[in-house]
Amino acid sequence: MIKSLRGMNDILSEDYERFTYFINTATHVAQKYGFHFIETPLLEETALFKRSVGASSDIVGKEMYQFIDKGKNDVCLRPEGTAGVVRAFIQKKLDKAGGVHRFFYHGSMFRYERPQKGRLRQFHQFGVESFGIDSVYEDANMIMMVADILVACGIGYRLQLNSLGDANCMPAYRESLVHFVTQCKDEVCEDCIRRLDLNPIRVLDCKNEKCQSLYVNAPKLINNLCQACENDFTKLKQILDTNNINYEIDTNLVRGLDYYSKTAFEFVSDNIGSQSAIAGGGRYDRLVEFLDGRPTPAVGFAMGIERLMELIQMPEVKKEGYYIGALDEDAIDLVVQLAQKKRKTDKVNIEYKAKNFKNHMKAVDKVNAKYFCIIGSNEIQSGTIIVKDIENKTEEKITIQEF
Repeated sequence: MIKSLRGMNDILSEDYERFTYFINTATHVAQKYGFHFIETPLLEETALFKRSVGASSDIVGKEMYQFIDKGKNDVCLRPEGTAGVVRAFIQKKLDKAGGVHRFFYHGSMFRYERPQKGRLRQFHQFGVESFGIDSVYEDANMIMMVADILVACGIGYRLQLNSLGDANCMPAYRESLVHFVTQCKDEVCEDCIRRLDLNPIRVLDCKNEKCQSLYVNAPKLINNLCQACENDFTKLKQILDTNNINYEIDTNLVRGLDYYSKTAFEFVSDNIGSQSAIAGGGRYDRLVEFLDGRPTPAVGFAMGIERLMELIQMPEVKKEGYYIGALDEDAIDLVVQLAQKKRKTDKVNIEYKAKNFKNHMKAVDKVNAKYFCIIGSNEIQSGTIIVKDIENKTEEKITIQEF
């Protein structure tokens, strides 16, 4: 028997209902904030992610589904959503057009990593990207949008904040961090040694417990911000306070990608084990320029949908639509005709086999229909149909024309 590949799951039944409920809820919230849908290809040039996500990231270093296609192109399945949206933004010359551009997206991402609960090799993200606004108010806007989505889905969270500084304050901090890590170089893991040369700030993101214990005493970027970055971070906290968004400062929060600067944030849950991050993002003012576009301020976030599935509080499912069944074989054609007409205004489920009343009722329960409609030979002769209101427990026989 052929099975699905490891870490690539089917979405069926109740999971599908949760999945589509989240997508619909998140889409509704994003649209209320003035964002518009964008769809980018699953397959992109590998260079896109090497230049944007960064060589120091685990995604590029270990996890990409990368191959040479039949045209001798070096391509990969997208491991994250932001780079593709930025590529589209530049390719459509929106960077040169100026103005504000706000997008949301959702779809499959691919990373070759060890599958575990809430972390798959093919997974789904909902993300949002905003271009053209160099204001900390837009950073706050992103955070409040994530909070609105989570609250709408009944998901509790803790918000963690940090500032990664900018080109003015980062170089001096990077130098002091490299000096600190170099002093304890013999005690840190191989990944941290590699990151020290590629992107030193990423060592703070290391999951190795020994490394984390050492970095407790490392210099903190938040204590070395330039005046402009410090003012922005203070203003961000003020906006969140005013809008009743609780947060905690995490000085080791650097995000997993190289293109972030200034604001970085993560939403975490205490109900999904050690892999607690359920959404994250921040500002990436340099990424458009990194990909040969005109310098453009930008900020965004992404949410891993599989991480959220078991946390989503589904609303009470209401009975809706019609179930139409036949008691006799000669009524089946009429059932199909009526269903086809009724579908112009209502949801309709039908049964192609003639069954007794009791067996039809079992099917009605499965599809959660509000109305159970039945036709037999007697009804055909009289030109009527029996309609049973499941919720109100009423039953009446009406003409086909009335129905």
